[in-house]
Amino acid sequence: MAREGEIVLIYHENSPTVFARVEMIVPDMKKDWYHITLLLLTIPTQIVTWILKDAYIEGEEFTMGGQPMRLEAVKKSVLTEAKKPTAEDEASNKPAAKQGTIIPFKKP
Repeated sequence: MAREGEIVLIYHENSPTVFARVEMIVPDMKKDWYHITLLLLTIPTQIVTWILKDAYIEGEEFTMGGQPMRLEAVKKSVLTEAKKPTAEDEASNKPAAKQGTIIPFKKP
């Protein structure tokens, strides 16, 4: 099930429509149903709260106003670390990877 803070992609009529961040998931009175608050990442942003079964939050298709809908978790990308100098690099006196130049942001 999606967790608070995660990003999901909302499908409407089997087409990806909008990204949203899960703000809050609170259990409903009915078993296996939840109030899920989403921050739609549109311009301007919008906050919506839907009442969904846990299976729907996990990605199963549901309908809203007769329209098929689905939530899909967005996988986090893993940033690769910059190559750190190895013992061999240091022993052969190879220069470290080039560092960027820092340019101060000064007012004229």
